[in-house]
Amino acid sequence: MMKRIVFLLLISIQATLLYAQQAGGPVQYVRPNIGSAHSRYFFYTPAAVPFGMAKLAPSTNGSEGNPSGWEAVGYDDRHSSIEGFANFHEFQIGGVVFAPTVGKLKTFPGKKEEKNSGYRSSFDKSDEYATAGYYRVFLKDYNIKAELTATERVGFHQYTFPETDSANVIFDIGHKMGESGPVLDAKVTYGHGHIWGFVITKPVYVQKYQESANVTMYFYAVLDKMPDSYGAFKDSKQFKGVKTIQGKGTGIYLQFKTKKGEQIGIKTGLSYTSVDNAKLNLTREASGLTFAKAKADAIQNWNKLLGRIEVKGGLEQDRIKFYTGLFHALSGRGLASDVNGAYPKNDGGTGQIPLLKNGTPKFHHYNTDAIWGAFWNLTQLWAIAYPEYYNDWIQSQLLVYKDAGWLGDGIATSKYVSGVGTNFTGLAIAAAYNAGIRNYDVSLAYEAVRKNELEAKGRIPGAGKLDVGVFVAKGYSPYLKDLTGSPELNTQGSPFGASHTLEYSFSAFAAAQFAKALHKTEDYNQLTKLSEGWKLLYDPATKFIRPKDTEGRFLDNFDPFEPWKGFQEGNAWQYTFYVPQASEQLVNLIGKETFSSRLDSIFTVSQKNSFGGGTQIDAFAGIQGLYNHGNQPNLHVSWLFNYAGRPDLSQKWVRAICNEFYGTDGIHGYGYGQDEDQGQLGAWYVLSSIGLFDVKGLTGPDPSFLIGAPLFESVRIKLPEGVRKKEFLIKVSQQDPDHVYIQSGKFNGLNLKELSIRFEDFVKGGVLELVVGGEGKQGL
Repeated sequence: MMKRIVFLLLISIQATLLYAQQAGGPVQYVRPNIGSAHSRYFFYTPAAVPFGMAKLAPSTNGSEGNPSGWEAVGYDDRHSSIEGFANFHEFQIGGVVFAPTVGKLKTFPGKKEEKNSGYRSSFDKSDEYATAGYYRVFLKDYNIKAELTATERVGFHQYTFPETDSANVIFDIGHKMGESGPVLDAKVTYGHGHIWGFVITKPVYVQKYQESANVTMYFYAVLDKMPDSYGAFKDSKQFKGVKTIQGKGTGIYLQFKTKKGEQIGIKTGLSYTSVDNAKLNLTREASGLTFAKAKADAIQNWNKLLGRIEVKGGLEQDRIKFYTGLFHALSGRGLASDVNGAYPKNDGGTGQIPLLKNGTPKFHHYNTDAIWGAFWNLTQLWAIAYPEYYNDWIQSQLLVYKDAGWLGDGIATSKYVSGVGTNFTGLAIAAAYNAGIRNYDVSLAYEAVRKNELEAKGRIPGAGKLDVGVFVAKGYSPYLKDLTGSPELNTQGSPFGASHTLEYSFSAFAAAQFAKALHKTEDYNQLTKLSEGWKLLYDPATKFIRPKDTEGRFLDNFDPFEPWKGFQEGNAWQYTFYVPQASEQLVNLIGKETFSSRLDSIFTVSQKNSFGGGTQIDAFAGIQGLYNHGNQPNLHVSWLFNYAGRPDLSQKWVRAICNEFYGTDGIHGYGYGQDEDQGQLGAWYVLSSIGLFDVKGLTGPDPSFLIGAPLFESVRIKLPEGVRKKEFLIKVSQQDPDHVYIQSGKFNGLNLKELSIRFEDFVKGGVLELVVGGEGKQGL
């Protein structure tokens, strides 16, 4: 009998260990706090599922707002107090804050510098835990344990209280939060354990690009405990027993008596269309769902999506960087449509996505930051491992195009938020078509892409590229000094004319390949000619891209270090390499040896400054340097040595950037306080660390990846069979932190002739075998 008990006990222990091992999965390597110092509002959202609408997180300074729309605000790893837990975190979108307290009721957040100035509470880092799908913290001032998790459209809060007759839960709806801008109106209602309402905001980028538009967030919450009393508030003024209130600064509070360890749970359905749809989202996704089950489901969801790219071996810190970067890449650009397919239209109305026979929407609609630079990280990653999301992203863009007539570079509840004032959405659509992602109205997509690249008449601010007309006419965008304070809105040129010329040339190239595939010969010829516009700004005397004025003359007193004069968020040193569609031509113009030595010197010098802004905690710290990995225009440059016959130098510097620019703590995560922009820097690390990267962003006529030296012993890319049937495996022999150079390689048993692989062959699946070592080789 005893042997049987011991045997069963051993089986039980083994099963428990196996479950624990499985429960770990890729999530065990995710550290959301990495790089959260001086981060954007949407950066820190641990309690969410991939691409979700409900993105819950603590706020340390989100109520301070950000006057320019882009400043760091929300959660900062250096702060020591939490002002509440916001349910919405997105580009230009934020709000619906809940806060549990004990004791005297306070109905305003207070300031982080002033202890006990509002309902915020201090906390210790040792009492905080965050991973993909779950967040927990102990609020010291109130002896409350707060926990957060989510489904796609439902936020879960669970607060564990001490014994008290003065427990409070505050629903702060009418105050600004994060990037949402000022609140125009809010309304909150309480009724028998349920709270619902909305908040209308005016984000800065909406003001700039679609002045008459607003962003509205709706919620419907249910508590699992009835309050002993309730009331409403407006800022610090409280109205006991009032069930509904409307206006800026308003909210509802509930008061309870709790026993020690008693938990109060809140489920919150969210929506951008109506309170009714918020309630429907809650009912469909969370009816009967406990907090524990929602947490387990969220973590399982993350393990599935993160697990599409399985890395093994290498250093643990590199696996942490990898899966944390992938977590951020899957956290941004979240759902904007409801379970029934309702979505917010550009004009403020509600649209309807077509439904399948089973009543589910044919696709989802998403919010999205600008796609500026995302072709060197996000869109490649989507094509590699998340093509169905990439397809839905295009459907989202086409919804806005049909509703409002122009593609938007960025959209917040379908309102235009163009970001830097350019528009690469056409390039991203063309790249998707090029990569075989085509489950949308291709004719409509081409119409939208063509219009985005070539048309200026009637162009609205939200479409960006307002100087595209002069680019089409002259082949370049002239430098114009801005006298308006709104440089993005110039039409006859731009203070960023040189960088615009480079960008529009690249996107014209991408659109040209789309035109060619659809046999649009006339368009193809015109777009191909425009794709060479960069040559008009190449100065052979200095070997730099140099701004020209409206008369076609190079600007005098040219300083290649000077940012903002001709170049947006950069300078001529950085932007001269921005010719991804014709890297071979650029190399030949400069000369192979000159190109390689100049670029090698750039990285040698930049390494001393951590490949960006050094240790200065500022998103723009590196814009006047030689190279700035903290910003989008530079992210392909380290791979360009391949086009000068020096793949070894690309391998060297890509590895150095992975090791040194990227860190594993709150301050040094993505540079030092650099701008992560919804997973772009994290996605770059993912691509580079597995050794697959396309300088052209999959826009070439036969797209392919350059091959680098992975940081891991194996990389397995495996998607569900309904998405892609074959897996792609990379096996690395002699993998070692000091082995940064490829010695030889095979694909499906055949020797590689060059360090590249066609995207078509990647999709078909197979095995890429690489041997790495410590000595560089200039070829295979």
